[in-house]
Amino acid sequence: MSKIPAGVRHWGLAVCVAAMLLVAGATVAPDRTDLRLLGYVLLAVDGLVLAARRRAPVGVLVATAACVLGYQALGFEVPPVALLFAVYAATRSGHRCPMLVVTAIVLAAQPFVALVSPGGPPAGQAFAQGVLALGWVLAWAAAGEALRQAENRAKEAERTREEVADRRASEERLRIARELHDSLTHQISVIKVQAGVAVHLARKRGEEVPPALAAVEEAAREATSELRATLGVLRGDEQHSLHGLEQIDDLVQRARSTGVAATLTVDGNRRHVPGAVSRAAYRIIQEALTNVARHAGPATAAVSIRYGPDTLTVRIDDDGKKATPKTDSVPGVGLLGMRERVTALGGRLHAGPLPTGGFTVQATVPVDGRP
Repeated sequence: MSKIPAGVRHWGLAVCVAAMLLVAGATVAPDRTDLRLLGYVLLAVDGLVLAARRRAPVGVLVATAACVLGYQALGFEVPPVALLFAVYAATRSGHRCPMLVVTAIVLAAQPFVALVSPGGPPAGQAFAQGVLALGWVLAWAAAGEALRQAENRAKEAERTREEVADRRASEERLRIARELHDSLTHQISVIKVQAGVAVHLARKRGEEVPPALAAVEEAAREATSELRATLGVLRGDEQHSLHGLEQIDDLVQRARSTGVAATLTVDGNRRHVPGAVSRAAYRIIQEALTNVARHAGPATAAVSIRYGPDTLTVRIDDDGKKATPKTDSVPGVGLLGMRERVTALGGRLHAGPLPTGGFTVQATVPVDGRP
């Protein structure tokens, strides 16, 4: 069931109140025709002005108060229904002082209105009607204040829940950072030290350092650097920054050292892009080149970066033989991570086999002022 728009609901209430006031006014209309016409206009305006009670509650309150005094002075003894709605709206929106001032003026003016009204009630009856009106005003004001307090408590509860959630998320990030530091940092450091010792001994003996061993040492050094940066982000340390497009040449060079014949092409002038976009582009290229090394077999990879007017596009194509147009592309964790990064930045990602064989990954993200 579709929800009725707020504007339709506001106008619906205003029209209903105006119709009710006109019907009530027709039963107590004075004999003078000129007074009846003006009174009907005031009654209609008194109801229809309620359509703006959410946008301008104080203005609506003043308008309904003036209409009430006006049609009662003309001899229309009609209950101030619209004024009660205006009191409720003003109190709910937090305008208690204007509400008290306006209603006090209306109630204080009631005896004088009764005196000038043609065929108005006696002073005693007018006083009794004023007391009754005061009771209704207090009741509607109390209802508006109660709802306002309830809404404020709901907002405060929501804010408190968000603060608790943020605090728990921060605590969880710190816990993950400690676990990563205790488990991975030590192991990667051991790998780096052992590989470094092996490379040093090979050079000391005058032997040629195996390329695989040099790649292990470099990968361990890079993994240590990235792990420290990741731990810094988890701890909220802004001084630690992850890799971005500034290091893309080094990334392609490392891919070549692992046996992937990778090339890099830049289309357009290299320029500064938002940090989130730069990091996402680096990670996408890194993951794509890793997948080429792991899954494509002996293959070459072409990395291209295109700087558009308001977008950045990165594309990685390989000519591996394992991916064909008929191959079902089942996204793994790496591709899912790429898609999440691109989607979070408002971009789009395409990944799949090429018609001529091989695999392609292309991501396009906006760079128009994103942080």
